[in-house]
Amino acid sequence: MPETCCCCSSEKTTTRTDDQKKLLVNRLKRIEGQIRGIQTMVQDDAYCNDILVQAAAVSAALNSFSKEVLGAHIHGCVARDIRDGKDEVIDELMTTIQKLMR
Repeated sequence: MPETCCCCSSEKTTTRTDDQKKLLVNRLKRIEGQIRGIQTMVQDDAYCNDILVQAAAVSAALNSFSKEVLGAHIHGCVARDIRDGKDEVIDELMTTIQKLMR
């Protein structure tokens, strides 16, 4: 889902539509719920393997969230900055991708 980004100011922000914000926040709330579920599992002495399976699900959900934001960033901010001759955005993107791949 491409997003219109506005990150050329010194504070670098991204303007999202209300629908885009709602989608991302809802994903984060589901992840937050999964984390709370894992906390409960630990408190209730759940079997290690069951906790690990849930932790893997949280990790996959967070990766999916990050892919969504990254795709919007590339389609919006990065594409715009490259068109505007701001090639330094490529170095920023590479740094971000390296952090995501850790």
